[in-house]
Amino acid sequence: MIRVARLLAVGLTAAVALTACSNPNKDDAAGGAATAAPADKKLSIGFFGFAKANSFAQATWAGVQEYANANNAEATFLDSNFDGPTQVNQLQDAVTSKRYDVVIVQANDGTAMVNPVKQAVAAGITVVVEFTPVGGKYDTIEPQVPGTVNIIDPPTVNGDGLAKMALEGCKTVTDGACKVAYFQGFANYPLDTARTEAAIKALKAGGAAEVISNFVGGYTPDSGRGAMQNLLQAHPDVNVVIGSSQALQGATPLAAGKKITFVGNGGSTQAYDFVAKGTWFGTYAMPEKAQGAKAAELGIKKARGETVPEATDACSTLTDYACLGTKDKLAGKTADYSD
Repeated sequence: MIRVARLLAVGLTAAVALTACSNPNKDDAAGGAATAAPADKKLSIGFFGFAKANSFAQATWAGVQEYANANNAEATFLDSNFDGPTQVNQLQDAVTSKRYDVVIVQANDGTAMVNPVKQAVAAGITVVVEFTPVGGKYDTIEPQVPGTVNIIDPPTVNGDGLAKMALEGCKTVTDGACKVAYFQGFANYPLDTARTEAAIKALKAGGAAEVISNFVGGYTPDSGRGAMQNLLQAHPDVNVVIGSSQALQGATPLAAGKKITFVGNGGSTQAYDFVAKGTWFGTYAMPEKAQGAKAAELGIKKARGETVPEATDACSTLTDYACLGTKDKLAGKTADYSD
């Protein structure tokens, strides 16, 4: 009897594994026992966003809510306030309580979120990784946790794009050597570190005469203003400044009367306006509300048993300009959130 039971168990495991390759409703590679939700069941979505106070995360949240409300689902924002350990605990608690059918993860610390995301997949929860990767690689859209759905803008691609626009912006303010400053968002923040390193590498490879990267601009006008004051004291001859769109709103007025241009990181109405006026050369313009809606769409469809792509490149899918929002590319377009 024991031998028969073992043989049956082996056969069942093999059948499940074969079925999982083609049917998203069965056990996935991480061991989750996901079953398709009926079309008439109202799904519950947990959005684990960066922070409620952050305009970018609020744009994502608006997209998630809009799609959820129109598709028989209810969404909740779990606010970690940019704190990695808090976000880990929130997701672990959600797995334990089985509160959500779908979770959308906007990871503060992609490496730290690996284990709780694995736990969620194993519990049969549909997991959508949105904007930044979950895992130790910040240069790929491919799933780093099997069984997840990913709609990603890799931080390294973001950094490369910022550098590309900055180098183009150099030509508008100087005919000679170009001095570029990069304001990092948060110090020692994995996403920011990967993006910063990619941008610095691309700037140097692209011919920037000097790259200044020791100032933290943060994600508010006040922090950006402080960084710009310190930058101008140390490097009054700077030509181009890169930073979050929020930080550059505080930094920009300090450049009045100087031959300095800016490259923002964010697609807010304020960023669009600065670019349209020519005050900024460009901004990395991800339509974040659209990305939030797409993340909700992918999660709901998978939870209801539909086949969805496991990896989606956000910029190429949601824009026709690879998120490189220069004046000509943004002409006629409208931002979908405000800082």
